Amino acid sequence: MNVQIHAKDVALHANTRAHIETAVEAFKKYSLDIITVNVTLKKEKKGVSVEFDVHIAHAQPVVIGQSDEDLDTAIDLAIDRAATALWRLHEKVIQKQATSIKDLEPMDA
Repeated sequence: MNVQIHAKDVALHANTRAHIETAVEAFKKYSLDIITVNVTLKKEKKGVSVEFDVHIAHAQPVVIGQSDEDLDTAIDLAIDRAATALWRLHEKVIQKQATSIKDLEPMDA
């Protein structure tokens, strides 16, 4: 998985970068084939904007945007929203792979 973090007009400290990278590593638990994760941090008029762009093989990219006055709060909210979106995609894939009762063959006794 390739992780790219871009900061525009925002001071990106080592602990903030480590927090983002740890959260992105936690996305692996959803067993999706994540190719790249692009994280963009931008300064806005009223605070900071954080965007997670998660590219997954054989699926549409998951794009999460979050704005807040505080950088850490915006990052945490975006991480939570991205985790929820990836969990939903994981559940959709699992449900698609599950067999229905109609597909099961009866056993002869």
